[in-house]
Amino acid sequence: MGNNSTHDFFPRAARSHSRGHSETMHRRPSRARMPSSVGYLLAAFVAAIALFFGLWWTLVSGGDEAPWIPAGLAASVVLLVALSAREVVMRRAWTRYLLDQGSDPSMRTSGEHKRPSVKSQSTSLLSAAWRNIQKQAEDADSGSNPEPHFDVFHLCQDYLVTTEDALRSNTLSSDKRNSIRSAQEQVRSLQKHHLLTWARDSSRSLTYEAQQRARTSERIEAANRALHCLESALQYYPHETDLQESSVAIREFIASVKVAHWVELAERSAFKGHYRRAIDRYKDALFYVSRGAMKEDVRAASMERIGREIALLQTRLRSPKNGKAENGQAEGVNTPEGTSR
Repeated sequence: MGNNSTHDFFPRAARSHSRGHSETMHRRPSRARMPSSVGYLLAAFVAAIALFFGLWWTLVSGGDEAPWIPAGLAASVVLLVALSAREVVMRRAWTRYLLDQGSDPSMRTSGEHKRPSVKSQSTSLLSAAWRNIQKQAEDADSGSNPEPHFDVFHLCQDYLVTTEDALRSNTLSSDKRNSIRSAQEQVRSLQKHHLLTWARDSSRSLTYEAQQRARTSERIEAANRALHCLESALQYYPHETDLQESSVAIREFIASVKVAHWVELAERSAFKGHYRRAIDRYKDALFYVSRGAMKEDVRAASMERIGREIALLQTRLRSPKNGKAENGQAEGVNTPEGTSR
C-alpha cells in the first residue's frame, strides 16, 4: 500500500477564526447551500452528457466509424460511478452542512433580541450532527467494509473543529457547554475507535492480498500499502501497541519476501551450475537480511543458512571439474560455437 503523505489521508479544511466587527458589518456572510440529491444527480448527468459529446466529436474528427460506442461506454461509466458514490457523498455533504450551519458567523452577529433563538438553533444543529455521526458509526460497525470507518473518522474531525468554534463564541449557557463537552468526549472515543478499526481491517485485507500475489513486486506493493495505513493511524495514536506490532509484522513480511526472492534466484542458478551467479544472488539475499526488519534469532538463522550455501558453492567452484565446466559455459556464451550449441 506509492506512499502518499499523511495529509492525503487526513485532509483538514482551513478555517478562519477571527473576523473584525467592521468586516462583518460591511460584508454579507456566506451561507452554506443545502445539499440536494437531485442537484447531485443532475450534475452527474450533465457531466456524462458533456463527456459523451466531447468524446464523440473527438472520435468523429479522427475518422472513427462508430464513435458513439466508446463515447456511450465512457458516459455510462461516469454515471455508474456517480450513482455508486451518491450515498457517501450526500451523507458527508449533509453532515458538513449541519456543522457549518452550527458555526455560521451570521448567527452570532444578529441583534440582541434574536440571540436566544439563534443559540437554540445552533445547538440543535450540533445535536443533529452528533446524531448523524452516531448513526453512521452504527452502520460502519455493522458492515465489513473498512471505508465507512474512515468516513466516520472524518465526520468526527469536522464535528470536533466546529464545536471548538462554538465553545469559543461565548454565546452558550453553561449547561449547553457541558453538553457539548460531553458529546466531544464521546466523539473523540468514536474517532479513535473507527480510525483504528479502519487501519486494522485495511491492513489485514492488504496483507492477505500480498500473500496471495504471485509476483514479488506485487506482493511488496500490497504490503507497503498495508504498512502505510498503519503508519497513517500511528500519526494520530503513536502509542497504540496493536498498531506498532502490526507495523513491525508487515515490515518483517516485506523483508522475508525480498530475501526469499533472492534465495530462490540463487537456488535456480546453482541448479543450472552457474555457481558464481548463485553466490552473487546469495550475497544479495544477505544484504536484505542484514538491512531488513527481522527478529534477531530469525536474522541469525538466515545468515547462517545463506553462509553455508555460499561456502558450499565456493567449494564446488574451486573443484577443477566444476571450475572448467563453468569456464567453458562462460566461453560458450561469448562465442559463435557456444551459441550454436
